[in-house]
Amino acid sequence: MKKFTVLLLLVLSFVTAFAQQTQSVEMADVLRSSGKIYVVVATIVIIFAGLAFYLFSIDKRLKKIEKEK
Repeated sequence: MKKFTVLLLLVLSFVTAFAQQTQSVEMADVLRSSGKIYVVVATIVIIFAGLAFYLFSIDKRLKKIEKEK
């Protein structure tokens, strides 16, 4: 448990270090200015929603099979 806590603290410290970059991302600025960023975000949301639905349906089927046995 102690190793996990130390690892978690190290990972969080690296995340905060990378989150403070001052350089702007050119691709994101271009997508935002042309309005295509919304298409990218919508696509990602649809993919994650599909994956979540698929995983929940598999979980439901597995629970049904486990109850039968």
